[in-house]
Amino acid sequence: MSSTQATTEAIPVIALLGNPNAGKTSVFNMLTGARRQVANYPGVTVEKTSGIIRRQSRDFELLDLPGTYSLTARSPDEFVVTEILLGQRDDTNPLAAAVVVIDATNLERNLFLATQVLESNLPTVIALNMTDIAERRGITIDSDKLAQRLGVPVIPIVASAGKGRDALVDAIEKAVGGTKPKPICQWPDAVNDSVDALTAEIARLNGSIGPMTPYEVRRCILDANGEVERRLLAHTSNDGSLADFIYEQRKSIEAAGQAPANLEAEVRYACISRIVDGCIERNPGVRAPRSERLDNLLTHRILGTIVFVIVMTAVFSSVFSWAAPLMDAIEGVFATLGGWVSSSLSEGLLATFLTDGVIAGVGGVLVFLPQIMILIALITLLEDCGYLARAAFLMDRVLRVFGLGGRGFVPLLSSFACAIPGVMATRTIECPKERLITILIAPLMACSARIPVYTIFVAAFIPQKTVWGFLPLQGLVFAGMYFFGIIAAAIAALVFKNLLAGRTPTPFILELPSYKAPSVKLILWRTLDRAKAFLQSAGTIILAMSIIIWALLYFPRPASLETQVRTDMQQAGITDEGEIENAVAGEYLRNSVMGRIGKAIEPAVKPLGWDWKIGMAAMASFPAREVVVSTLGIIYNLGDATDEESPALREKLQAAKWPDGGKVYTIPVVLSIMVFFALCCQCGATVAVIKRETNSWKWATIAFTYMTVLAYIGALVVYQVGTRIS
Repeated sequence: MSSTQATTEAIPVIALLGNPNAGKTSVFNMLTGARRQVANYPGVTVEKTSGIIRRQSRDFELLDLPGTYSLTARSPDEFVVTEILLGQRDDTNPLAAAVVVIDATNLERNLFLATQVLESNLPTVIALNMTDIAERRGITIDSDKLAQRLGVPVIPIVASAGKGRDALVDAIEKAVGGTKPKPICQWPDAVNDSVDALTAEIARLNGSIGPMTPYEVRRCILDANGEVERRLLAHTSNDGSLADFIYEQRKSIEAAGQAPANLEAEVRYACISRIVDGCIERNPGVRAPRSERLDNLLTHRILGTIVFVIVMTAVFSSVFSWAAPLMDAIEGVFATLGGWVSSSLSEGLLATFLTDGVIAGVGGVLVFLPQIMILIALITLLEDCGYLARAAFLMDRVLRVFGLGGRGFVPLLSSFACAIPGVMATRTIECPKERLITILIAPLMACSARIPVYTIFVAAFIPQKTVWGFLPLQGLVFAGMYFFGIIAAAIAALVFKNLLAGRTPTPFILELPSYKAPSVKLILWRTLDRAKAFLQSAGTIILAMSIIIWALLYFPRPASLETQVRTDMQQAGITDEGEIENAVAGEYLRNSVMGRIGKAIEPAVKPLGWDWKIGMAAMASFPAREVVVSTLGIIYNLGDATDEESPALREKLQAAKWPDGGKVYTIPVVLSIMVFFALCCQCGATVAVIKRETNSWKWATIAFTYMTVLAYIGALVVYQVGTRIS
């Protein structure tokens, strides 16, 4: 076939399935060379990843479906997988074949999904992955005999090393348009009779759902209140008789001595046992007990926790230490670029828009990339080598108290560096309710952007003394803000656990993956993929918000205001041009739209102990909380180059007074400000990522609103109580 013909004909779509940790991503990369397109399926937050398998004769589109242990739809990922396999999604072309990736070191468990796929009437190929690890463990699998018993090709591969690619692609090409597999599980007569009866009843009712496969009908009967049954009843017009009919079929199976809820597992594992008998040999003497000893250590309540703390401390220390120079470099590049543009253009609207709006906005997007990419790379490394699953198992019992599960600990820990990769990491959480709770509380973790805020106020107003003779008070306050965020997140999780509809976290059944050397290709691919997703989705929103905030801080800008300030300062004997320019910038800011809003809301923030300047700085920092420091610098006529280490800004804050002569910044006020910044969702990037991950502005708005309200109440209580006891 010519290349022209290949482009005009429809490309066959191949589904790639497998258990989590079976190496499905490595297989996808091996087959496609990571030539992929990533998007979300319409209506859900499940990623749609596809790539092209290039062949001289024809191309194939490979659709990488979410990892799942079975087709019993419970999570959004499983819903999508089941719908695509059964041809029920209008946004996906019909499948031509399926490739099931199986971990050779855990053949029986992985075959459970394979036996379900074989009942979907799709030509199927089994990719027997990690055969190298299986051999090292003394596991020998007769792939030819296994293929004969399954009735489909079984291709041994080592995806991480690219071994077996040609044989697998040849098998896929032969499978397209080939013979459909035959179901291999033997179901009791009572089940077969019920399937026939329900199939006939569905045909008689002639519902809009159309004909159903025997697999779907059986799933409907065995899975009470499952997705297939709900979909069937929703698309079939009846008076409730169909639901009664399904119930009667379940009762008839029970009357035959079978339990519908447990029947599928019993039948499939009995079938799998027959299939693998004689196909797999184990040599216990070959397998070294090292992995078992390592598991005993890493999953131990005490020793495992110590290892976990050490590993995670190393991860986040690395994020801070490695990202800092890169972030400084990015800020330096954009500062230089802004300075060059500013010097190339005459002062005015265009120059300010480009430097403070566009360039600063783009820099504000890219400055997050080092933290995001380093954190994702390290987490992927831990996941790929097998440690992350052990850590999730270890932390499950702690997080379950708060309506979360073991998979929630990585997103929450990630959020201490930056909430953006933390929210993105929630994709590994299967339970929708658990995932949503994790997303909603992740921004409460004390991210690195809060550090400048804490630094300036702790250094300026918390005394440099020790508690109990050896603990520094400033350090205790600083650390206390971190623990305050953790406590607030725990309370919020408990509240959401009771408020949100949906099932509670599922029992944390986790198959511990094999220990293996991490794949550099996989780490690089996933890191770049997540960075690209951040730039495409969150980056555009952050840039837009930065430009809007710039406009609110810039306009109006009457020339008469600068003339008046210069006249007043000259009359006061001040001739230093830098000092005059800072005063002009401060006056423009105070008279900007944002400044006027700050003065207008002073009655609302005064119960917190704030004046309009603090209120305005807080509002200006909603896109990014660290902006509060430079905003305060402008307000107090110090320029926008001020940072948290600036002695001049500390002196200005310490000297600030109310019109009646009282100090603005007292200890209760300072604590009130820090509590507000600890609880408030002042990060446009985080809001944008929440929108992307939930596929809705609804939850992004809820997160922003509840945290703002919580921050206001927390700051109010701290100031009012602190004022009364001080």
